[in-house]
Amino acid sequence: MTTDTATATLARAGKYLSFVLGREEYGLEILKVQEIIGIMDVTRVPRTPPFVRGVINLRGRVIPVVDLRGKFNMPPTEDTQKTCIIVVQVTQGDLTVTMGVIVDEVSEVLSFQQEQIEPAPSFGGGMDESEYITGMGKLGKKVVILLDVDRVLKGDELEAMAKAIL
Repeated sequence: MTTDTATATLARAGKYLSFVLGREEYGLEILKVQEIIGIMDVTRVPRTPPFVRGVINLRGRVIPVVDLRGKFNMPPTEDTQKTCIIVVQVTQGDLTVTMGVIVDEVSEVLSFQQEQIEPAPSFGGGMDESEYITGMGKLGKKVVILLDVDRVLKGDELEAMAKAIL
């Protein structure tokens, strides 16, 4: 580890749910994941950012849903049979909020030891995505981008939307 990691949180060893966006594989801490559901009808909410797909009714609870492709400024694609919503528990200030994130495909649960995790590289040029990355998990030749879902789903618009539906 270098001293650059002092300012950023390094991903912890443990289990991560891996998923695909485009050609890249990402991972979320499994303890943040509540469940995985197939894509379903999402009700658009007016005056929300383009990456907020809307809300869904999940067993009587209305939860906001974010399209991670939009959040990461990736080109949109049509939903497929593999498109999923990962329902996560996000900490927003002193609140814990249930939210959904739309991904292209869920892969598997991966286990990383601390020595298999490297700090996120510095991309330079002000890339917003790098603030969400807590590390790079290495399994053989595969590299998985480990995300901090609390940081991914942080923001004034999302916080206001989450509070509005509570």
